[in-house]
Amino acid sequence: MKIAVYLPNWVGDAVMATPALAAIRSHLPEAEVVGVLRPYVADVLDGTGLVDRVIEWDPRGGDHDRSGWRLARRLRHEQFDVAVLLPNSLRSAWMAWLSGARRRVGFSRNGRRVLLTDPVRPGSRNTPHPVLDEYLRLVEPLGCGSTDHRMHLSVSSHDEAGWRAIRAKRSDVLGQRPYICFNPGGAFGAAKHWPSQLFGELARMIVSETEQSVVVVCGPSECAEADAIVAAAGVPRVVSLADEAPSLGLTKAVIRHATALVTTDSGPRHFAAPFQVPVVTMFGPTHIAWSETHFDKATHVQLDLDCGPCQQRTCPLGHHRCMTELTPSRVYRELMSLMKQAQAA
Repeated sequence: MKIAVYLPNWVGDAVMATPALAAIRSHLPEAEVVGVLRPYVADVLDGTGLVDRVIEWDPRGGDHDRSGWRLARRLRHEQFDVAVLLPNSLRSAWMAWLSGARRRVGFSRNGRRVLLTDPVRPGSRNTPHPVLDEYLRLVEPLGCGSTDHRMHLSVSSHDEAGWRAIRAKRSDVLGQRPYICFNPGGAFGAAKHWPSQLFGELARMIVSETEQSVVVVCGPSECAEADAIVAAAGVPRVVSLADEAPSLGLTKAVIRHATALVTTDSGPRHFAAPFQVPVVTMFGPTHIAWSETHFDKATHVQLDLDCGPCQQRTCPLGHHRCMTELTPSRVYRELMSLMKQAQAA
């Protein structure tokens, strides 16, 4: 059997899809599993063994071999038995139909029911529920039912060596010293961001009160923010990776070896659970239930406000209180409590 799994377009969602991929591996060990995904998502699955190979799909890129009719012809040549559609888009269902896959499993929403052979009734859009569980539902029609929520990631030897080299280069503040990782990003929109000044205050508390250093990871669009956090902290043991070549692999390596992760509700926060790293996530406009992963070393911090969670990319009221009024002292208390629990476990 040859199975095409169309992966989600977001990094965090791709991590939350790994339990579904693991269920396919467990129940159909002889199947060839091919991930159809955006190029930047490939690094998420690298080394996990959950897919046998990948086919990159980049509809907004300039490479015509990875989009449109050329990609459709390539997929058709593969002669897939099954296509599992984790995204809800009409485009993914259309591409799966063009591929000629005999079975096409996906949620029957966004007008794509006619393109599916195995439509699955979607959960309510008005009632928050874990995306991770929804992905597991999509593999049930293949006989791959599972209640195992464990997410899976791997770090390549290349990225491990890269992180060791960076630590050695900054041995005065890193070296073998334990560290807390900060992930300030948020591709969803500005509403998820916690102000750099507040991140800086939290970093200063950590290095003043503990033996930990602080390492700020960042994507290509977050380098200035990472440097702003370091500047706001104003202490030597807070460093950013803004000057390093950004990669998901490096971010995975940094988080894997961290004592804990402090993060906004963005993709790399899901790197913590597969590596069993305690994680404090600051939620602003997004509802916690959508991205719940059932990780027992996770703490969610969210203010109880009348206006939220609104699920908006920018604050519709213009004040952004859900994040600006979340104080560093509260996050610090939650972090110290979580670390103490983790050490006692």
